[in-house]
Amino acid sequence: MNSLQPGLHRKQQPKGFHGHVITELGRSIVSGAYPENSLLPRDAELQERFGVSRTVLREALKTLAAKGMIQPKAKIGTRVLAREGWNLFDPDILQWHAEAGAIDAGFLFSLQEMRLALEPEAAALAALRRTDAQVAELFRWVGRMGDMTITGAEFVEYDLRFHISVAEASQNPFMRAISALIEVALGATFTVSSPIPNTEKHKLNVERHRAIAEAIKNKDPVAARSAMRTVILEGIGRVSEVTGKHPLTDLGA
Repeated sequence: MNSLQPGLHRKQQPKGFHGHVITELGRSIVSGAYPENSLLPRDAELQERFGVSRTVLREALKTLAAKGMIQPKAKIGTRVLAREGWNLFDPDILQWHAEAGAIDAGFLFSLQEMRLALEPEAAALAALRRTDAQVAELFRWVGRMGDMTITGAEFVEYDLRFHISVAEASQNPFMRAISALIEVALGATFTVSSPIPNTEKHKLNVERHRAIAEAIKNKDPVAARSAMRTVILEGIGRVSEVTGKHPLTDLGA
């Protein structure tokens, strides 16, 4: 698999022995070290590998089962379930894809398609519901994105903060809950093709985001929706240009 490794890894993983087991097993499953439909090593072997008690291991396995990744069965063992059944909205699973280098062009396009389904509507809702303070926050991030001296990592950080601020301004808690999806998609997209340090692309990207902020400020949901869609489609276009791959369907403009 040709992976597109994002540059964002800020999410705090679960702590302690329990969290360590969850993270290591989760990464191994996502990477294919434990393939779909295979059986995990027996409990005794996993306990020895991780140096944990049976109780800690069982609790970790329950957590992974709740994410749709495994299914423990008495007298058979713990089976890795098919990827189609995983909860891909789960922030841990998204992060493990990034850390395992398991994001190829197809997976990234799927992430971007989900952004297209959700973020333009978040922008439209933000235009109807935003507060003055939230508008100021949007322009603050646009201003930081426009600094011509910032690094690529800083640009992605400010871009992410901008999109999270739009979701928060929508006043819809479900929009804010997709921040992990946005983070992984942005990280992978900018790893493939970043506007930094290309001055012209940098300025254009900033102006595209400024158009979103202006539409939200002006309480224009139609313009906000369109401006957000333009930003996401341009990201898809950059990935297509670099990888030579395209979404399965024509997303249009």
